[in-house]
Amino acid sequence: MARHCAIGHKIVDYVTIGTYLPLMTKNEIIDARGMLCPLPVLKLRKRLKTQDAGAVVILMADDRAAAIDVPYFCRESGHEFVEAAEAGDHTVYRVRKV
Repeated sequence: MARHCAIGHKIVDYVTIGTYLPLMTKNEIIDARGMLCPLPVLKLRKRLKTQDAGAVVILMADDRAAAIDVPYFCRESGHEFVEAAEAGDHTVYRVRKV
């Protein structure tokens, strides 16, 4: 369960931190917020090329077209689309390189 601090900001609980912290290295997170189609997917493709098989790349994007583009890119390129989760004003996509 998430808690909120005195001014209303959401505090992430230890379960969420424990789940995502091992995945969050500098090379595996792409912050594409504010970028429009096709830039989020192009950045994802470029980052996946540098990763080993099995690596998970996290893409943060607020362009609604990414909800269609990211799964389509994964189907066409053979990568595994792990999940998409809403995170306030943007969506977090997790993709595993195959």
